[in-house]
Amino acid sequence: MFPRLHKDPYVFMTSKKGFSAKISAGAVMTFKENEGITLIIERDKASVVQKKNQDTWAMITLQVHSDLNAVGFLAALTQKLAEAKIPVNAVSAFHHDHIFVPWARRHEAMKILRSFRV
Repeated sequence: MFPRLHKDPYVFMTSKKGFSAKISAGAVMTFKENEGITLIIERDKASVVQKKNQDTWAMITLQVHSDLNAVGFLAALTQKLAEAKIPVNAVSAFHHDHIFVPWARRHEAMKILRSFRV
């Protein structure tokens, strides 16, 4: 699955009113829910509007091509990370799956993912 750790930390942001075009353009993900719009964005690009003590996340891209109909792939990965008590936020896009883990635990998560056999 060839996990790739991105070099910059990310934050999750939400707003009922939405975000400026400049902030939105920098997002790697935008999702609209009834409660508001969620963005995932590099921390440095969000610094204008983020809270100072906001959690930071590492993005790990699973570089195998995702099959949107695959059953159990992310469940198996997240189970291994859960056994190590590493929180995971998973995002499936058309081409790849991406997981977000706490920034401080990113190297531990990479070690687990690199040892995983599918």
